[in-house]
Amino acid sequence: MNVKGSVIKYGDNVDTDVIIPARYLNTSDPKELAAHCMEDLDQTFVSRVQQGDILVAMRNFGCGSSREHAPIAIKESGISCVIAASFARIFYRNAINIGLPIIECPEAAKEAGEGDTIEVDFESGQLRNLTKGTVYQTPPFPPFIQAIIHAGGLMQAIKQKDWEGTV
Repeated sequence: MNVKGSVIKYGDNVDTDVIIPARYLNTSDPKELAAHCMEDLDQTFVSRVQQGDILVAMRNFGCGSSREHAPIAIKESGISCVIAASFARIFYRNAINIGLPIIECPEAAKEAGEGDTIEVDFESGQLRNLTKGTVYQTPPFPPFIQAIIHAGGLMQAIKQKDWEGTV
């Protein structure tokens, strides 16, 4: 599975409270969550994000509370992948569980610029910044995580039994 998109970039310590503010946690509707994604950090995010864009951030992305609303809002907004220097552990697991691919690659996160075009090959673990002409290698997702992402999330993978034989 490959994705290719334009970079929207943020810095360190982007927490779940700015990804989706607590005042919107009274809904679990993905479209409603996406409508408010990043609004306390970046009022322009919702109006400029395009289907397939790649969110890039620095260290400790997704820190804060363990709400799964945050990766749901990001995924539903159209983001195809998140690349960061590092992730909060609970955010990492929540993202995979809802089928949002996330990749830890400090070098790519540091060097990517707003608007760069990045292509990610999840099977090989290769990231290519097409704008800068750079290539980064990360460990590919294990087959069972690839199956979860391909199915659109853990619950869908279980329903489809897409994960059998991959663990």
